[in-house]
Amino acid sequence: MTFRDLIATATGNLWRMKLRSVLTFSGIVIAIAAFVAMLSFGAGMQRNIAEQFEKLGLLSVIQVYPKNTQETDSSTVAELNNAALEYIEKIPGVELVYPFESLDLGIKLGDSEKTVSAQALPSKAVETKLFSNLVAGELFSADSSREILISEDILEKLGIKSADSILNKPVIISIKLAKIDSGVVSMLRPLSDIIQTRRREMQSDTIRFVEYAQNAIREELGGALNRFIDGFMKNRETKAETLLVCGVFNSRRNGRLRLKDLILPVETAREFSSSGFTGDPTEILAGLQAGNLFVANTDSPIKDYSQATVMMEPNALYEPIRDSIEAAGFRTFSFAEQFKEIRQFFRYFNLALGLIGIIALMTASLGIINTMIMSITERRREIGIWMSLGADMNDIRRLFLVESGLIGLIGAIGGVIFGYLISRVGSLVAKTFMENEGVPPMEIFHIPIWLVLTALLFGVLVSLLAGYYPANRAAKIDPVVSLRNE
Repeated sequence: MTFRDLIATATGNLWRMKLRSVLTFSGIVIAIAAFVAMLSFGAGMQRNIAEQFEKLGLLSVIQVYPKNTQETDSSTVAELNNAALEYIEKIPGVELVYPFESLDLGIKLGDSEKTVSAQALPSKAVETKLFSNLVAGELFSADSSREILISEDILEKLGIKSADSILNKPVIISIKLAKIDSGVVSMLRPLSDIIQTRRREMQSDTIRFVEYAQNAIREELGGALNRFIDGFMKNRETKAETLLVCGVFNSRRNGRLRLKDLILPVETAREFSSSGFTGDPTEILAGLQAGNLFVANTDSPIKDYSQATVMMEPNALYEPIRDSIEAAGFRTFSFAEQFKEIRQFFRYFNLALGLIGIIALMTASLGIINTMIMSITERRREIGIWMSLGADMNDIRRLFLVESGLIGLIGAIGGVIFGYLISRVGSLVAKTFMENEGVPPMEIFHIPIWLVLTALLFGVLVSLLAGYYPANRAAKIDPVVSLRNE
């Protein structure tokens, strides 16, 4: 019996038992539809995450941090300064390295004024995918340009509805700077006041004691230091500059990338704050360690940063770069490594969803077994006639396996179509819900070609496994007994 004869005979047998075949097909359709719908949800979520990582260029980014003093001896902690950034930039595969520099600025537009957080970035950094989320305007072209990028959130706080209306408009930004001379002036009280105070407190019989003199000196030095810090931190001067708004960006946050309300060219920001300290204690300590406390915001290689961003070259492997940075004594966070963990999670997630679908498919296979056994009982005489005409056991076995395979194939095709329709309805409901909640709608279902082929394969395979027992049972029928009984 040729394969063509097997297909024709199996199709005719299924057509004669329309109702029973339809019910059996329905079980396979429902099981495959559940399998496709669930796995398409997992595939859709994974695709959305992958697209976001690729769109923002996160797979080529490594965040670098100094090690915590709790993790190692504080005396051996590597400092994340300009010298360290130069070392990292020389690592093969590194395209760009820039530190995280932030400022607290005041911004004034018309009668509206707000205090915002700003970030200084080189022009090469804003040209990357990380900052490609402009909603209006363009990026600043140079590190020293007198332009800024402003977020949509700040526009909303300033009462500006149209992003285009703010482009090329001047805004006044201001910063409060602490100066050393303010602390010095507060520290140096008139000498006559110090002498008179000590004369009133001094007793004639205590002046001879060295301990008294030492205590007096310590008290006066401590008081001078307190007056210096008080004057340094409180008597801050305001410096203002007028810059042009060149672009407006979406203010969403990108994982660990801290996107501020304003983005300034790095040289403009340094020039803006070069005449004093911002009041950040770490900045003061860095100046003390470097011996340049009286020269604010220098580019000394000893200036420390809390974080730096490393941009890798296209097609560069992150593992060697990460290992080189960590060998230099720093902590790293790699988005590529995080994405690898996310993909691993989705493997287990899809496996769990697939198992649920397979269980449903195994349940539907019981219907195939029942249909085939009933068919054998009703067709014993037919099987006996085939055997008497020369069909052997293998022909009978193949015939019933082809019938069960057809049931699985037709049911799997119907299940893929039904699963697609379910995913479309689910996607429509999800998008409607997102829009009502003010969330940008996204496609949460995705049916790749591998999922379609897997569903068809599982449908046919499970059906063949379900039909194996009935096919063997049919092959073992004695034609003489079946014809005599008939």
